Amino acid sequence: MKTAFTAATLAVALAAICAPANAQWSSKKTDPQGAAGGANAKGAAINLESCDEPMGTVAVVEEQEGDWYRYLTTDLRLPSTIPVIRMLIQQSNCFVVVERGRAMQNMMQERALQESGEMRGGSNFGKGQMVAADYTINPSINFSQSNAGGIGGALGHFGGALGAVGALAGGLKFGKAETMLTMIDNRSGVQIGVAQGAAKKTSFGIGGGGIGSGGFGALGGYSNTPEGKTIAAAFANAYNNLVVAMRDYKPQQVQGGLGKGGKLKVGN
Repeated sequence: MKTAFTAATLAVALAAICAPANAQWSSKKTDPQGAAGGANAKGAAINLESCDEPMGTVAVVEEQEGDWYRYLTTDLRLPSTIPVIRMLIQQSNCFVVVERGRAMQNMMQERALQESGEMRGGSNFGKGQMVAADYTINPSINFSQSNAGGIGGALGHFGGALGAVGALAGGLKFGKAETMLTMIDNRSGVQIGVAQGAAKKTSFGIGGGGIGSGGFGALGGYSNTPEGKTIAAAFANAYNNLVVAMRDYKPQQVQGGLGKGGKLKVGN
């Protein structure tokens, strides 16, 4: 006898398949969360490293040409990692974040309006107001692929009625995210710090669409999907490691000075 599957039945079936026992959906006290206002943090993860005073100013810049970024935004449908990393940085009070992303266009627009004479007097958008970025932090992700056949294979046991949603549940998945944060000194161009982080959760990919208006297709972001939470936790781990390393920072010294030829000479 064939079983009639309703939309609700399909949703329950997919939930049982796609949400293993070790998948964590609720917000944990160790996940990136909360807010920051100046030097004050609200609701930050309890294990986030913090500093009594900032070590300098920093901009966060992604290499959007990388394969990892295309996978993140196209296959996983997650947004830029920059907001997550910037929140971690400000909550920690270890660095002051300066804008070097899309909002720079708005900043320059305000200055253009000032120069055109359209702004009210006293707006004070003249030259010499912007703060330099002492450092740049560059994030990257390495995804550890897992067997993508698990969900699709399990769907087969529910009969042909589930075939219509095979594409929905057959998305890409990964079991582990390894992140890296590289810190560059903007004045010299020297890499002064690098740290790796990792997080592991059972993850799965959901394609476009959903089951009803409240279906799985509505999930997204770094706070309510396994993929997003795994990546955010891995960046939190990497950032903690970076802060610990930079607290004990010691400049590298080269005999004769940096960029002066080095010790490894080339023969005539």
